Amino acid sequence: MTESVIKFLDLSAQRARLEPGLSARLHTVLDHGAFVLGPEVAALEAALASFCGAAHCIGVSSGTDALQIAMMAEEIGPGDAVFLPAFTYTATAEVPLVLRATPIFVDVDPATFQIDLAHLRSRIQGVLAQGRLRPRAVIGVDLFGQPADWPGLASLAAEYGLFTLDDCAQSFGATLEGNRLGHAADATATSFFPSKPLGAYGDGGALFTESAERAALYRSLRSHGEGETRYDVLRTGMNGRLDTLQAAVLLAKLEAFPAELVRREAIAARYDERLADAVTVPARVANATSAWAIYAILLPNRAMRDQVQAGLRARDIPCAIYYPRPLHRQPAYLPHHDGTPLPVAEDLAERILALPIHPDLTDDQVDRVAHAVRASLT
Repeated sequence: MTESVIKFLDLSAQRARLEPGLSARLHTVLDHGAFVLGPEVAALEAALASFCGAAHCIGVSSGTDALQIAMMAEEIGPGDAVFLPAFTYTATAEVPLVLRATPIFVDVDPATFQIDLAHLRSRIQGVLAQGRLRPRAVIGVDLFGQPADWPGLASLAAEYGLFTLDDCAQSFGATLEGNRLGHAADATATSFFPSKPLGAYGDGGALFTESAERAALYRSLRSHGEGETRYDVLRTGMNGRLDTLQAAVLLAKLEAFPAELVRREAIAARYDERLADAVTVPARVANATSAWAIYAILLPNRAMRDQVQAGLRARDIPCAIYYPRPLHRQPAYLPHHDGTPLPVAEDLAERILALPIHPDLTDDQVDRVAHAVRASLT
């Protein structure tokens, strides 16, 4: 009997499972022809806000644009320091630089990989002591599906008067202290890139806020700074609108999303059970649930990581490294880093390895992945 092919992400299986509702929604858009800010966008915004308990949701063109719009609304720019974790995807650091602000890289917790609050405080105090930049914002990244320490981040931000921005690109659907992410910070940005737990069939994103004033500003900024009419331009904005077709895809996927989150948790628990005595499995953030965008194990060192990676590939098991280089060591960001050592982020990049996790992965496939990991260790 031929074994089933294991995919790192299986959008084809998800599509087959969601038919015919997915096609019906897409055909509705094709029929009415409102391809930009059509009715599905407003419907999705309402559904997403309801799902996570946020007061306002604004659909935008990508998670990166969500971050940019949120910072543009705060007029973050030259002379401003934006604090963010060094171990995450490039967009988190890219946006402050696009706005000519300065990213200040902060180390992360060695167990949860979330931003380290003690080091964040030290970095803020260092910027204040130097006196060259104004501390303006902190971006907390809910990495790999789990929430950052938002109570701690909010308290620290209030102490120093910082705007808080939740980069929830990988963790929409996760909970902290019984509440869905989406209203833990002044603004929350998420991504609907196809590989995300709730993914579109192209780029897409959203912003969440409890502030009606910020919500109105986000809507203006995503549409070229428009006011009441298209040709009433109140401010410099951008073209950051969410396509109606992507909104239709997301509406169809949102119906299945709660069940998919349950399945992702079951897969993570099964991996834990089969691997915890062999490798370092993901630590859980206290009082939280994860969306499990990524299930990442830690190996003892880079050589062992390379060995396991090669062993998995030899057995046709996909895997990936998130992230092979921390942000402060990326060539684009080196000139903007002050040289502060960030040893945890650097160590994680040497040892981390992500295994397949998606809601259409079967128990047998999970067991095969776990067996392949164990076999590759010897």
